[in-house]
Amino acid sequence: MRVLVTGAFGFVGRAVVRRLAAAGHEVRALSSSRTGAGGLPVARVFRADVRDAAALAPAVAGVDAVCHLAALTRGRESVADPQAHREVNLGGTIALLDALRGRAGGGRPLVVFGSTAAVYGAPERQPIDESAEPSPGSPYGESKLAAERELANRAAAGEVLAVVLRCFNAAGAGDVDEARILPRALAVAAGRHPYLELNGDGGVVRDFVHVDDVAEAYLRALGAREVAAAHGGCRVYNVGATPASMRQIVAAVERLTGRPVPVVRRPALPEAPRLVSDCTRIGRELGWRAERSALDRLVLDAWEATGAGA
Repeated sequence: MRVLVTGAFGFVGRAVVRRLAAAGHEVRALSSSRTGAGGLPVARVFRADVRDAAALAPAVAGVDAVCHLAALTRGRESVADPQAHREVNLGGTIALLDALRGRAGGGRPLVVFGSTAAVYGAPERQPIDESAEPSPGSPYGESKLAAERELANRAAAGEVLAVVLRCFNAAGAGDVDEARILPRALAVAAGRHPYLELNGDGGVVRDFVHVDDVAEAYLRALGAREVAAAHGGCRVYNVGATPASMRQIVAAVERLTGRPVPVVRRPALPEAPRLVSDCTRIGRELGWRAERSALDRLVLDAWEATGAGA
């Protein structure tokens, strides 16, 4: 299958490209970054702003499917600049769908959309399954939910088939975003920062999933045309695996690296105490399961990738 991956040079995008190529797909990469492919197994690289449908046209010509990961993804930053997140996350999705509508090549393309658990907000019922009513608590989550709805509308109109992957917290090797708890804790263990700031007592629980398991979910989703068609053209799946508190992550980093992670406590934030996924649907319908998402494996893979423990 010929597949375009947007946001191909990001943390999740790189893992998706490698997994699809290993499975025998011909992978095209699209990125607005000017950096090189860095050894990624791609047939061709396209440089374009995802909001520009005309610029996307060469990239989508003749493709069978698109894994759409290009996005702005930081929830707290979206509060300061909600318009940028809406323009990229919703506007980029609209532009991609417009480009697909006018693309060369027959057949109904499949779009696998990289969404987020942030669309749920903070539901009382835990774990969260796909039947939970979305109620995003940030402009980031709102922009992703709006993009999901645009995609579902296009699918209902017969333009595309769609699979939406609502990913919880991707982690593991290759994550260098120190705004995230695990890369930051590892950076402290490696001596790049003197301490780790934690809000409140560190008891907040979030759901973590290895980036390689996320990539496998994208691969499985490429085989879900019939499932999507049977559900009005669009099917939604959670992708999560391992609940862990911030304290548990710090303790695991110290235990597995053998290095201290000094912590400075900050006031607690008004945030959900627990956000945990129910991934029954993707397991039942697509045969997906998390293989590398145990907490120790998440920490060890991320630590080994830093080279600090060598």
